[in-house]
Amino acid sequence: MKKIFFTLFFIVIGLKTYASYILIPMDVDSQKNHLKAYGLTYWVLNKEQKVKWLLNFRGGSFLLPDTQEIQQECQIRGISFEVLSDSKTESILEDISSPSQNMEAVVLEKAPKIAVYTPKGKLPWDDAVTMVLKYAEIPYETVYDEEVLNDGLLAFDWLHLHHEDFTGQYGKFYGAYKAASWYIEEKKEAEALATKLGYDKVSEEKLAVALKIRDYVIGGGFMFAMCSAADSFDIALSAEGIDICEPMFDGDGTDSGYQNKIDYNKTFAFTNYTLERSPNVYEFSSIDMTQKRFVSKTSDYFSLMEFSAKWDPIPTMLCQNHTALVKGFMGQTTAFTRDEIKSNVLVMGETKSNGEAKYIHGIKGKGFFTFYGGHDPEDYQHRVGDAKTELDLHPTSPGYRLILNNVLFPAARKKKQKT
Repeated sequence: MKKIFFTLFFIVIGLKTYASYILIPMDVDSQKNHLKAYGLTYWVLNKEQKVKWLLNFRGGSFLLPDTQEIQQECQIRGISFEVLSDSKTESILEDISSPSQNMEAVVLEKAPKIAVYTPKGKLPWDDAVTMVLKYAEIPYETVYDEEVLNDGLLAFDWLHLHHEDFTGQYGKFYGAYKAASWYIEEKKEAEALATKLGYDKVSEEKLAVALKIRDYVIGGGFMFAMCSAADSFDIALSAEGIDICEPMFDGDGTDSGYQNKIDYNKTFAFTNYTLERSPNVYEFSSIDMTQKRFVSKTSDYFSLMEFSAKWDPIPTMLCQNHTALVKGFMGQTTAFTRDEIKSNVLVMGETKSNGEAKYIHGIKGKGFFTFYGGHDPEDYQHRVGDAKTELDLHPTSPGYRLILNNVLFPAARKKKQKT
């Protein structure tokens, strides 16, 4: 009997200590490729296996089922991982669940279907999001105006807006590039597309696209926009039915006193802004902080806000990182004027000393949106024609991690936000 007892005892102990989970650590010291870790997590979800996102535990680590296939994939992608026993895993989850710890384990259930709104022919390195999706090996599809207007967004869980101008002013590149062949060609292509889709002006066609995207979010979609796509989207919505385009953009004059006709109730995030009237100024409105910044390159950082993981898991997810201080970067829309952000929109990253928000999030209807200022987190002042960023040189980029937090967010089992 004693022999049987000890045999069973050691079998139970052996089962208890048997490695059955893989931890993908996301802290600064343990992970050598943070960006590819998101792609691996997406890959596991795509195989219909659930993942736990351990919020605020070692930089927002991922807990995966332990299989030989997943271990091999980690090795192939150059991702640091740790194999955990059942008992070790239970200890970690018990610690996370403690009311005294600002941590939470969120279940990721299904790989979100991703769309990138981008003009045909654009290369992945024209945009930070497409670059990091390619690097992390996360699949996506591209859509543009025709697909959006034909309700093509309904097939997707997550939508990124490329650096688009939804106001019909061709990115406000007129002052510097009106004689450039690429500008002339892109203007012709935009006008031809508007005509094909049944619109008299590009501004009218872009507004129709913006309204479809608005409805997509209200219906439960998640929208992520960077740089000029964020403020030009809101400006287009607020100027519905108002001509704010000068003659060089649409062939006729603007509506008189158009600034006073702007309807801020129609926007997602911004309010009480002043539009930039001059076509020669590379700026849409007072929303952007680029010309109002008093921050040198060496001291340009923004801080991520800390939220309660158990009570506010959504902003906590979106802010997961291995540092609370992230290197700043510029763009046509570098950051957002703090005083022109609606009170119901959550500021998640800011440079407080300069009165600017870099990273904001809000709810619209049944859906969500996140706006992120700047063009490329690892290219401080990206200019037209500059070489692409090589993400192999920045595999632990905190700025790029924020983008990938948003990519995985729709996979989470939703909990009601408290604040």
